[in-house]
Amino acid sequence: MANIKSAKKRIRVIDKKTARNRRIKGHLKAILKAYEAAIDAGDLDMAAEKLALAEKKLMQAASKGTIHKNAASRKVSRLTKRFNKANA
Repeated sequence: MANIKSAKKRIRVIDKKTARNRRIKGHLKAILKAYEAAIDAGDLDMAAEKLALAEKKLMQAASKGTIHKNAASRKVSRLTKRFNKANA
């Protein structure tokens, strides 16, 4: 355990950021799972809605630094590619 006041504060700040990142990643996983379920069920209207939501949330997570910008773009690209394949 840290003894210096600034080190104690950094520990508290890191704990807050870790909690925020875990919460964001949990929401992302739930959204992506809902998208996959819609694609598997063949419900393209619902899948399009979930794709738009997933893209928005991935880009928000990237802008906050929770995930890397390129990782978010790659995931969006793969989701869109899968949607277009199912739509064809």
